Amino acid sequence: MNDDIKIMFMRHGRSRADDENVIEGRYDAPLTDVGREQAEVRAKELKARKIKFDRIIASPLKRACETAQIVDNILGVGVEFDEDWMEKDNGPIAGLPHQVARARYPLPDFHNPFQPHVVSADAGESAWAFHCRAARALEKVIRRGKGRYLVVAHGGILNAALRCIVGAQPSVSGQGIEFSFGDTGYIQTLYKPDQHLWVIREFVSGFRVEER
Repeated sequence: MNDDIKIMFMRHGRSRADDENVIEGRYDAPLTDVGREQAEVRAKELKARKIKFDRIIASPLKRACETAQIVDNILGVGVEFDEDWMEKDNGPIAGLPHQVARARYPLPDFHNPFQPHVVSADAGESAWAFHCRAARALEKVIRRGKGRYLVVAHGGILNAALRCIVGAQPSVSGQGIEFSFGDTGYIQTLYKPDQHLWVIREFVSGFRVEER
């Protein structure tokens, strides 16, 4: 019996925070016109390749929500929102310019995975809390059973979910493994629940307007 669960993990398109050059996280910036175009191009590409989904599951933050809705307008499968797919809670640095954040909340020499995201403010999710939330979000998709699902979310939470898949621990202080998602980049996976086997089928890194 084939109970395969196919999941595509897609990052949102370019957001206003990218143009503002501020720290995103929970800063709820919408897509730019470029980001909307990226989402439309990606959706049309998927349609041309005859890649189909039974449901789109998205973060409710604007940049992911808009991306999911644009894709759904073209593919017509329906969107559900799950807060567990929101980006990491980065506390008081959300929306701050990078230099301001570094000056106001200096980074520690080492940041262990049990400490809050902003150690000096004792605020934000720890790496382990984030990892556990990603595992919970992933489990909810798996428990839907056989089907084809598109998850539209953010680079951080998608990386956390993929670390769960490959058996890696949370990333701290720039260590560990990272999957480099550009705008509307995606990874196609297949899960065989009767074998607990994950297959990474395709990785498209996505659009990159500029390197920072």
